[in-house]
Amino acid sequence: MGMEDMGANIQEMSGRPWPERTEQRRVNVVEAQRIPTHEETKKLIDFDDVVSDGVQRVEASGIEFLDEIDKITSEQRPGNQDISREGGQRDRLPIVEGSNVITKYGMVRTDHILFIAAGAFHVAKPSDLIPELQGRFPIRVELDPPTKDDFTRILVEPQNALLKQYIELLKPEGVKITFTKGPIQEIAETATIVNEQAQNIGDRRLHTIMTTLLEELLFEVPEASISIQRITRAHVLERLQGIVSNEDLSRYIL
Repeated sequence: MGMEDMGANIQEMSGRPWPERTEQRRVNVVEAQRIPTHEETKKLIDFDDVVSDGVQRVEASGIEFLDEIDKITSEQRPGNQDISREGGQRDRLPIVEGSNVITKYGMVRTDHILFIAAGAFHVAKPSDLIPELQGRFPIRVELDPPTKDDFTRILVEPQNALLKQYIELLKPEGVKITFTKGPIQEIAETATIVNEQAQNIGDRRLHTIMTTLLEELLFEVPEASISIQRITRAHVLERLQGIVSNEDLSRYIL
């Protein structure tokens, strides 16, 4: 047995050094019916087979996403030797190349796992990565910044879109807010302009713009007797015009 396998077995043995403790609690009849059903269902499942199948699936068709890899990239300038960032790259290199990784479910080989790296690279460049790591990511794709139409879709289409979140946030207070097409397009236009004037941070700009737009309403709702609030284009222009016209202010709307 190799040292890595032995380490995995020791970790597994030390995971449960003591017998499981029993717990007593008071529940209603409906919950009391669910508990034995759940316990008996677990007995029908062989968790060793489940773990083994999961490890095999990860090794054969797993995808690992390395986000913000530009944070461990040191800009190539004369006299700039950022050892800590280069060390971070070299720590990840064996995993990307293919190695054995100890997990709570045992040993996992990363030889056939697909690694996808992403980063803003607004300060450094992908070529600033160490050559060994560059060679492991041969395909590079540059994304275009979101447009006004993209912002409009982001506001309304996803299941947890920002507009839907604020509508649900105010429902418990007995307030119903509605957005028509006009104000939604104006919000998207404002996000596009601010991204162009200040640093382009993509769709994250929408979050604080929405907070700025609804700040007074969110503050007044607990005390005011408001039942229906219709967000119009004029309301959006009034609340967000200062952000667009004041470039210094727009830099703080992250």
